[in-house]
Amino acid sequence: MVSDTQHKTGGNSALPPVLRLSSINKRFGAVHANKDVSLEVSAGTVHGIVGENGAGKSTLVSILYAFYTADSGQIYISGQQQQFKSSADAIRAGIGMVHQHFMLVPNFTVLENIVLGHESSGNLASSKIKAAGELATLAKKYGLEVDLDAVVQDLPVGLQQRVEILKALYRGAQILILDEPTGVLTPQETEQLFEILKALRAQGVTILLITHKLKEIMAITDAVSVMRGGEMVAHLATQDTSPRQLAELMVGRPVLLDVGYSPPTPTDICLKADNISLTQSGTTKLDGLSFSLRSGEILGIAGVSGNGQSELLEILSGIRPPSSGTLSINGHEIGADNPAGPSEIKALGVAHVPEDRHAMGLVLPFSAAESAVLGYEDDARLGSAAYFAPEALHSHCAQLMAEFDVRPASPELKSNLFSGGNQQKLVLAREISSAPKILLVGQPTRGVDIGAIEFIHKQLLSLRDKGCAIILVSVELDEILSLSDRVMVMNAGQNMGIIDRADATIQTVGLMMAGVVDSDVEARR
Repeated sequence: MVSDTQHKTGGNSALPPVLRLSSINKRFGAVHANKDVSLEVSAGTVHGIVGENGAGKSTLVSILYAFYTADSGQIYISGQQQQFKSSADAIRAGIGMVHQHFMLVPNFTVLENIVLGHESSGNLASSKIKAAGELATLAKKYGLEVDLDAVVQDLPVGLQQRVEILKALYRGAQILILDEPTGVLTPQETEQLFEILKALRAQGVTILLITHKLKEIMAITDAVSVMRGGEMVAHLATQDTSPRQLAELMVGRPVLLDVGYSPPTPTDICLKADNISLTQSGTTKLDGLSFSLRSGEILGIAGVSGNGQSELLEILSGIRPPSSGTLSINGHEIGADNPAGPSEIKALGVAHVPEDRHAMGLVLPFSAAESAVLGYEDDARLGSAAYFAPEALHSHCAQLMAEFDVRPASPELKSNLFSGGNQQKLVLAREISSAPKILLVGQPTRGVDIGAIEFIHKQLLSLRDKGCAIILVSVELDEILSLSDRVMVMNAGQNMGIIDRADATIQTVGLMMAGVVDSDVEARR
């Protein structure tokens, strides 16, 4: 329920609501995803929606865009009740949506993508000519300039996102839903997006922003609504709130946003990469990568997704060998001619939290107790045959669940029935409990709510302080900057430079992510 001390509606109350959702309910079996959710959004504002994983945000906007049909409740656009049967109905009502994963045909041009499915006539050539004129006007009006003849797959992600926004506006959107729009952008591209959103707002477009980044909520929104457990718990004017208050409303308890970083005390080099390269199907994924890692430090690896970070983790964990170059791990040499598999890498004291917990971290139909020993089946703590000692499995998992606050604390529950945050904590518990000398961790808080983020960050810093060396790969630049002692930036499979924490600003790292390096950083590579 919304507190009486908080605004009953979002946005500027002097403006009429362009969007009103009234008592929206949606169930998926036993799960009540939306519980009597009501929301008002004023015309020409940027309205944020935040909440934990499973809070009901995605379900709500999916109902608005007609991916789902509400079990009950009403949708009003400019005061008129709507009955959407498909997304085409929502589009006709003036709603557009820019998805987190772009819905573009890679080998089509920008113009072809925008016109696709909305041709003005049966003649494609004349449809494209007519659309080009309209798009030129839209691009100038909203600051969305992009080469209409460019092939989409050749564009950086920031420009691909512009194409998605242009596509929505071309189809008549006056209410624009943006789902986690900055997840794949550099800081500079994020700033450019915010300028576009300001221009859209100034021209009367209403924007619904779904994000877990509270800094972005504070930077760009006029109002923010908070969901928890499928319910709407608060509507606030952004100027009247703070990241700390929003975090507490999301989780239902105070959240420590600053997890208490302290300087490290690194010791000897335990991992050294020398000129590591990887070529796949004629494409260079890693290009002469060299760096070192010391015990008792966190080396953060920053970069826009797809610039070689995933391949580097796979090489370091033994999933694949490099095409050339050598690795030294705790004194053991590994290379293309003498590769080591995952079990051999584990034996060297290396643990791995993979980027995709579903594909590589868990077997979803397995119980939590079974998932808690994946890769460690021969652990002496579990006996000589772990899978034939169910009591030992249960006890081991129960202990990990208690130490890492995995909820529910049910070792027999199947892995796929836990929330994303609790699945992540289970994987972290398994790897950290092996007492590794080196921890490779990829996207530790991807899809994880703010309460679990706080816990995971504390665990990583605590492990570092015990002498573990950690390589942290994350597309969340705030996460890299808050946890790392040094930051290595990757672009196109190359090491663009390694910066000490004190020198790692959002601006400097953002430019390096885009491939721009100043002379000082060049000298320290």
